[in-house]
Amino acid sequence: MGDDASATSRGSLRKFLEHLSGAGKAIGVLTSGGDAQGMNAAVRAVVRMGIYVGAKVYFICEGYQGMVDGGSNIVEADWESVSSILQVGGTIIGSARCKAFRTREGRLKAAGNLVRLGITNLCVIGGDGSLTGANIFREEWNGLLEELAQNGEIDKEAVQKYAHLNVVGMVGSIDNDFCGTDMTIGTDSALHRIIEVVDAIMTTAQSHQRTFVLEVMGRHCGYLALVSALACGADWVFLPESPPEEGWEESMCNRLSENRARKKRLNIIIVAEGAIDTQNRPITSEKIKEFVVSQLGYDTRVTILGHVQRGGTPSAFDRILASRMGVEAVIALLEATPETPACVVSLSGNHAVRLPLVECVQMTQDVQKAMDERRFKDAVQLRGRNFEGNLKIYKRLAIKLPDDQIPKSNCNVAIINVGAPAAGMNAAVRSAVRVGIADGHKVFAVYDGFDGFAKGQIKEIGWGDVGGWTGQGGSLLGTKRILPGKYLEKIAAQMHAHSINALLVIGGFEAYLGLLELAAAREKHEEFCVPMVMVPATVSNNVPGSDFSIGADTALNTITDTCDRIKQSASGTKRRVFIIETMGGYCGYLANMGGLAAGADAAYIYEEPFDIRDLQSNVEHLTEKMKTTIQRGLVLRNESCSENYTTDFIYQLYSEEGKGVFDCRKNVLGHMQQGGAPSPFDRNFGTKISARAMEWITMKLKESQGKGKKFVNDDSICVLGISKRNLLFQPVAELKKETDFEHRIPKVQWWLKLRPLMKILAKYKASYDVSDSGKLEHLRLRSTQGEPAAI
Repeated sequence: MGDDASATSRGSLRKFLEHLSGAGKAIGVLTSGGDAQGMNAAVRAVVRMGIYVGAKVYFICEGYQGMVDGGSNIVEADWESVSSILQVGGTIIGSARCKAFRTREGRLKAAGNLVRLGITNLCVIGGDGSLTGANIFREEWNGLLEELAQNGEIDKEAVQKYAHLNVVGMVGSIDNDFCGTDMTIGTDSALHRIIEVVDAIMTTAQSHQRTFVLEVMGRHCGYLALVSALACGADWVFLPESPPEEGWEESMCNRLSENRARKKRLNIIIVAEGAIDTQNRPITSEKIKEFVVSQLGYDTRVTILGHVQRGGTPSAFDRILASRMGVEAVIALLEATPETPACVVSLSGNHAVRLPLVECVQMTQDVQKAMDERRFKDAVQLRGRNFEGNLKIYKRLAIKLPDDQIPKSNCNVAIINVGAPAAGMNAAVRSAVRVGIADGHKVFAVYDGFDGFAKGQIKEIGWGDVGGWTGQGGSLLGTKRILPGKYLEKIAAQMHAHSINALLVIGGFEAYLGLLELAAAREKHEEFCVPMVMVPATVSNNVPGSDFSIGADTALNTITDTCDRIKQSASGTKRRVFIIETMGGYCGYLANMGGLAAGADAAYIYEEPFDIRDLQSNVEHLTEKMKTTIQRGLVLRNESCSENYTTDFIYQLYSEEGKGVFDCRKNVLGHMQQGGAPSPFDRNFGTKISARAMEWITMKLKESQGKGKKFVNDDSICVLGISKRNLLFQPVAELKKETDFEHRIPKVQWWLKLRPLMKILAKYKASYDVSDSGKLEHLRLRSTQGEPAAI
């Protein structure tokens, strides 16, 4: 599992990392502003990638304060100095607010400290203030060096040699308040903290029929409040960007009492700490509580989450995001020229992009300006399509219009779960049911998959029936792996009996195969000539047509948490290697991404064949590692990666070869990976993608209204998925050619591109394809492309 030879053989047109030498370069990495979980993963990636390409990497401790003070605050980092920090929250190199750096005098001191060590490449991990400071520093750099030379602190040669400062930023902020990126480092982990609290509060609130007012962070940005409201189905949410209309007190109390009348035993109200009304006056959690108590007399409690949201272990998403961004930042610094503007490494859909720092900061400041001037619609728009889309969906799912105000479509839509259970399926069902009802359809739930469909286990499902479903794991509708092939007659009869006009299938590879079977049966059974769409939901993440499946993130977090515990136990005993088997069938997504998130030494997957020589080189690699201060090893193995190199075989081989150097343990994670409460990502992703699928069904049904049209075209039976940056509806007929049916995986899988990252960060030689990198984009132009796959 050393060199990634297959990547290099893909042709000389590709740019590979080998051509980007960092020899003779020095990179400084600092974390500044408020801390965020995942900052350490970013620091680790910058240090290891920098060393890998031959650069010197320096820790700049205590943010800009450390840069101004110099001395022991700026120290060279080595490979081992970032060991065991991947799972640690906060930032190990410290962060501080720095008044001195805001003055030219302070920046002059900082420039002197950097030049003496030859540091002309800066990687800044922080919020918009920290990144703005870095840009000012870069623009002044040449003048600062001239001044240092005049003062006799450096010689003229140094001014020539270090004439340019390159700056690359990564946004570390739990608030997700920076324009230009779908997610900032730390946001997903903060949502984990919030959702853990909400889930815990819900059980006590239900017991006592209580109302809880929950205050979350976000002084200027309501992202955390909005997404946690979406992820827990909150009754009401207060955001700085979208204040409630005048008379909100009465509207809110009406909503709470309506929900209680629907037999809901609890109410959850989520407030961003910067919540305001339309006159820019603050709306506090205490004020809300007073209204509820005085108007409704409900037993009401306030919980302020505070700094809990900043703390704790980073989620798998944040570790992978930060590792990807850290590596991309180093490549950006190596490729930078004196003409290259300072850039920010961002996430667009599932794609790493570089954007000019000045544009991102400007747009972020424009949001605040719009809010100050009470142009709230503009503020929401400037936050980006991700934020705007979340707000629209929250409103659709939280507010039910009276039945007589919903125009009836006279269409019946069925929803079915197919395949193995995946966390987030219930959030997807809830969202689809409510959007379907809001669009005027009758919505039917099919219980126990295609098997239940054939037996007629179908019943209408209402708005209130899916209340409280977002946080439930597994599948409340029941789900089976059985395909429809042998029940086609019976399923067609049930569709006829219930006058089903469209079908939404939420599930894994079996759901995809099921749709192919239904498509093939259209000629025989006209009941199947209706719009059908599939939303991918499987821990294996192996559905063609989508980069992500509902449930995979929850499974990844389970694997990562388990690996953290295992590593901790290994560090106590010293010189121990753990071999961990993950699920996924033939798809190596969980093993590979789990390896990246947990800092594994190797991950064996089916997609990258390996032999005894690879196993031998991995053992030698671990033997060398045991001579350092990092005396533990972690190896992941996908359950179907090899017929002969089983988990037992690898365990026995490692045990034999490692005798006297390290001992081994093995662990099979099994069905733990399918269980548990869904992660915030899976709740949010399931909610949004399922709502979009139902909107597509509505659009298709509207097209055919009054025409008695039969749907026979390929584009009426689709998979909805994220592909790089876009949300795409792809006909199953077209996806057939992209599918390896024998191994139940797509022929091309995006995450294999990230495979070399895990190897590089574990100190293996690997070719890393950087052909996607290096194109600086512009923020304004980017937002107009396609239907964005905001995560």
